[in-house]
Parts: sequence; structure tokens; C-alpha cells
Amino acid sequence: MTFHVYSGDRKVPQDELKTRSLRAASGFAAMGIGEDDSVALLLRNDIPFLEVTLGTMPIGAYAVPINWHFKSEEVRYILEDSDARVIVAHADLVAKLDNWCPDDVKIFIVPTPPEIAEAYKLDPEDCAVQPGQVNWNSWLEEQGIHDKPTVKDRASMIYTSGTTGQPKGVRKQPMSPGQSEKLALVAKRAFGLEPGMVSAMTGPLYHSAPNGYTRSAIAVGCDMILQPRFEPEELLATIEQYKITHIHVVPTMFIRLLRLPKDIRDKYDVSSLKFVAHGAAPCPIDIKLKMMDWWGPVIYEYYGSTEAGVVTIGGPEDYRAKPGTVGKPYPGTDVQILNDDGKPLAANEVGEIYSALNATLQFTYHKNDEKRAEVGHDNMVTSGDIGYLDDDGFLFLCDRKRDMIISGGVNIYPAEIEGILVDGPGVKDCAVFGIPNEDFGESIAAAIQSEPGQDPNEDEIITYLKEHLAGYKLPRLFTFHKELPREDSGKIFKRLLRDPYWEKAGRKI
Repeated sequence: MTFHVYSGDRKVPQDELKTRSLRAASGFAAMGIGEDDSVALLLRNDIPFLEVTLGTMPIGAYAVPINWHFKSEEVRYILEDSDARVIVAHADLVAKLDNWCPDDVKIFIVPTPPEIAEAYKLDPEDCAVQPGQVNWNSWLEEQGIHDKPTVKDRASMIYTSGTTGQPKGVRKQPMSPGQSEKLALVAKRAFGLEPGMVSAMTGPLYHSAPNGYTRSAIAVGCDMILQPRFEPEELLATIEQYKITHIHVVPTMFIRLLRLPKDIRDKYDVSSLKFVAHGAAPCPIDIKLKMMDWWGPVIYEYYGSTEAGVVTIGGPEDYRAKPGTVGKPYPGTDVQILNDDGKPLAANEVGEIYSALNATLQFTYHKNDEKRAEVGHDNMVTSGDIGYLDDDGFLFLCDRKRDMIISGGVNIYPAEIEGILVDGPGVKDCAVFGIPNEDFGESIAAAIQSEPGQDPNEDEIITYLKEHLAGYKLPRLFTFHKELPREDSGKIFKRLLRDPYWEKAGRKI
């Protein structure tokens, strides 16, 4: 059976995708790119994203997807930190390179396809490859087929958000054939992957979960429909049209789907669905149960991180019996709840969640061994989540030890925003934190301590922030204070600012 990747009106057989990926590998190798080098991608959900990513694998290079929402200075940081030798960018996004890209970094331009231009209302002129630019498609056709022995796969180096400083590149060690097989089994278990499945990807491929899901799904053999962005009714239409069997979503998508009028929801046949995987952010219990009532017993939740991989899985029967659980560790995983001294806690005692997956590759934070040491304990790692294991070994999340905000399944780190905001007009000091949001789980709030004698203007501050930060990082709520609450050390007592919002919502995460 021949499987395809679909995007807009394009239908590419996976044999052709493999050939184009091997051409990419050959071309990269001819440029001197090899083991442990980095190839950056500034691409939306499009077939060339897969060509580039799969093209790095045979030569042992790291694919480095960059969040295309980033501003120019944010893109520059990732490019420089990753030591990228090449960047492949959509034509409408190349302006983010802003003429500062180092001379030794080769730039390839992908024409922005019509379906993406339509979805984002882009000017057609901005979507074309300009004279003097290197067209990715033309260059690819000129390359031979890579036929050298394949080295160990490095996977992608995903930049993950933290709570301090800049994003950190999660650099996995090369995987042996045995590890590759184990990870494939994990993906099958977590996502229900099986040959012949039909899937759609609406989440951004620069994000760890959609990236890993799509690669794993293609590896088992499936039809994959790439969508430019998530639109609730469009997803339902796609499920019906292609008879989608497997998808990966985040809770925000559930919320938006449920907000469609009932006649729209009832209009589409979703009975083909067999396995709906979701994670990335906490899902409100009532939302999950409503989706299960609508779509049936096909919704599975997992818990994990870019660093540790998937470590728990919960099925529909589990959730009916234990509402709120994010699943149970499966064979080959180790999940422990530790106190502040690193000692294991008993069932139902709340502490920091540490996990390890036997198949997971060891990793470093690129150029940041100190941060890597901070998240580790006895071969386990933590993302700072707080929770507990019940008497039956099911995991429940309670809070986040660190201040990271998860909005619509996207990690946002307050320290980066604070570092920009503190230099804003009329701002003496500030604190950024997450507050409840019905649509996205959390939204961003900023508490500002004004400079003496000044009256900061919210519009001016937003204008200033827009010059430095991607739109999704902008605070949605501003409060102004003569003084911010502080601990004895002088550090802002952020919990006193944050807690009232969560208490009102009746939840902590």
C-alpha cells in the first residue's frame, strides 16, 4: 500500500518524500554538514518541513525547528545558540532574518504555498522566492540520492521553555537501533500508532509533541494530512473527508470544538476516529468528559516532557474511573514523587514529579550543563510539575513548582517577558505569571511597579513589548502598583499576586 502526505491540493507519495529527503541529505553532506551539526527550520506545517527533518537523519545532524511566531531577535538567538549551518525558511518568514544572518549560514527559501497564504491572509508577493534567493525546491532537484551508510539518528533538537533566561536546546544523544525500536514501541503505545492509519496534524510542527507524533506516524506507514492551523470546523470536515482514525490535540482544541454550535458539531461524521491522543497541558475535567460523550471512548491522555518523553498513559476507562488523572506509568517507565530533599513520598502525598523512561535517550541542554544538572536526580528528570500518585499508581497533577505558563499547550517563560518589560516606559519592576483562562488554560498577567512620579500607560507598554516579543507572549492583563509584595530577601512574592486569581477559579493549574 502507498501512503501519502497531503497539504492543500498537494498529495505526495511517501516514497517521493523519502527520495526528496535523501536528496536533502546528499546536499547537506556535500556542504560539509554531518554528525552533530545543526540545520534550522523556520517553516509552518508544510511538506518541506518533513523533507528537511528526515534529510538530517541519515547524516547524523540535528534538525532545529524554530517557532515561527518568534520575533527577529528571538530567531537570531536560536540560530546562534544552535550553531546552525543552514536555515530553511518559508518565503513570507525570511524577513525575520532581517539581513543579520551570518555569511556562513546558508539560507534556502521555500515558496509559501497557497493553503498557508490563505490561512494566514498573506500577501502573495511575500510568498514567492525573490531573485537572488536560493529556492529550496530547485536546489533539491539538483542533488543526488544519499547512498552512504546511515549513522545514528540524532532526532530533532527542540528548544524548550524554562523559567529563567532563554530557551534551552534539548540535545538527545544518538540512538542505537535497539533504542530506536524501544522508542517506536513507546510511540505506538502512547499514540495508538498502527500501519494504515489516517491522521491529521493541526498543531505546529516546531512543538515537541506534534513533531514527534508526525515523525512516528509516518514511520509506521500512514496517510498524513498537514493543516496550516487549527480551525474547529475545518478539523471536523477533515475527519469526515479523509476518515481520520488518529489525531493528536491539546485541550484548547477541545474547548474550541465544544464551542461550535450543536448543529455544526452534529453535521460531521467523526465515527472513523479510533485514537485521539492529547497532552501538553492540563485538561479541565468537564471538557474531557464532554468530548468523550461526543467522540466516544477514543480519547487517551499522556504525560511527559521534551526531556523525558512520554511516561504515563490513560485511556477512556481510566478517566471515567479516575477523573483528572493523566494516566499511569507503563512498563519500562519510572515515575516517582519526591520531596524537597529528594526523598520518595508515599501514595497520595504531593511532591515534585520525577520520571525516567528506559528507552529515552540521555540528553543535555545545548551549551548549558548547569541547567541540565538542576533538573536531574538519580537518572530521572523533572519539568517542575507537582502532583501525586494514588493508591493504584495513577498520576494526578496539582501545580507547577516553577513559574512556567502553559497557554494553549505552548510553554511560556515569565523571566524572558520580565527581562523585556522591566525596561518599558514607566516601569520600575514587574512580575509576570499565569492566570486562569477558559479558552487556553492560562493567560499571561503582568503586575507592574511604577517608577516614582510616573503613571505608566498600558497602550505604550504593549506597543513597546510588540517590538521585542512574539504576540502570544504579550500579557493580556496589566495591574499597576506603587509597591509589589516582596519576600525578606527582596525577591517579589509572586505567589501573593498569582494565587487570588486561581482561588477564584477554584483550581491551581
